Amino acid sequence: MSALFDLSGRLAVVTGARRGIGRAMAEALAAAGADIIGVSAQLRPDDEVADAVRAQGRSFEAHAVDFADRAAVLALGADLARRAPDILVNNAGTIARTPAADHPLEDWDRVLEINLSSQFALTQLVAAPMLERGHGKIIFTASLLSFQGGINVPGYTAAKSAIAGLTRALSNEWAARGVNVNAIAPGYIATDNNTALREDPDRSQAILERIPAGRWGQGADIAGSTVFLSSAASDYVSGAVLPVDGGWLGR
Repeated sequence: MSALFDLSGRLAVVTGARRGIGRAMAEALAAAGADIIGVSAQLRPDDEVADAVRAQGRSFEAHAVDFADRAAVLALGADLARRAPDILVNNAGTIARTPAADHPLEDWDRVLEINLSSQFALTQLVAAPMLERGHGKIIFTASLLSFQGGINVPGYTAAKSAIAGLTRALSNEWAARGVNVNAIAPGYIATDNNTALREDPDRSQAILERIPAGRWGQGADIAGSTVFLSSAASDYVSGAVLPVDGGWLGR
């Protein structure tokens, strides 16, 4: 592996690591040489992602944390700050689908807490040792809905639009201090979050017709961009929101 992409000796935190995009990110970072601290609401030490990381000769440490629980997130952040990881991947997230006119405020609050507020709270704490030593990589998971409005997901769209802004705001403050802050905006990746869309023949067909690549993405399609933004290859990249969408936004 090129030294530009070699993560040997690095410690990476990946939230939302149990399945889907987060699992793919954790496995990609391990393949590049990083040890992994995985975080998800129901993550266990013997989950498949743990086995996959360890099969690559890297260590995996599991933390079960609900990102709707602010106190638990702050406790996690304080613990991680003491560990001083090199990489933080903020991928934890949830979605609630209801038309805006009927969208329950409870759903709005929960989505904003998990997808935005807890992301910032955790990042503040984990970034502290990065800023002190003058080096670190922080990646947020944005979305196509960081650029577009979506349908029936007002809280999710608001949070993901804010994540794009937060990425730029933190970059403005931290790039000169050696900490790169960027985001990946996945397109339509086949995960549990969009099972309903994929099972709706009309919506699924409409989505596929809009994707120039002609297919739904897979978690593995996010691997390369995750390693790139975690590695020395991206040392002069900061404040970027990188779409990985099969060409959707270019259509």
